[in-house]
Amino acid sequence: MKTFLITAAAVGTLSTAAYAESHAMELSGDAAAGEAAFSQCQTCHVVESPEGETLAGRNARTGPNLYGVVGRQAGTVEGFRYGKDIVTAGEDGLVWDEESLSAYLQDPTGYLREVLDNKRARGKMAYRVRSEEDALNLIAYLHSLAPDANM
Repeated sequence: MKTFLITAAAVGTLSTAAYAESHAMELSGDAAAGEAAFSQCQTCHVVESPEGETLAGRNARTGPNLYGVVGRQAGTVEGFRYGKDIVTAGEDGLVWDEESLSAYLQDPTGYLREVLDNKRARGKMAYRVRSEEDALNLIAYLHSLAPDANM
């Protein structure tokens, strides 16, 4: 019986490791460059762990907490008042991955209009990331702070 339990535990551990490895997200940005670029984001956003630890930012609350944003359904941070269009996009299945988040960061309103096929849709985020490279770097940085948040 002991042998069976040890074997089962070993298989479970290997399976968990294999699952995590197979689901590891490969991002194309540079997290170190993203950390420097986050200085623009921290005016409105914070990255705070579920335990309440501030990982990045200055505890701003104009925008939602960005902890675990990569892999999260759009418009779903509990307690944050989103605009109706981003909530609708999330309800329609928008989950932030590198491609969608990069496009959104570069043109929030334009991205929502395209995704929702609604010329009147509006994003509440006024800031636009200047380049795709900067957006990809920010995404890599944010993911580095919470790599397993949505697994």
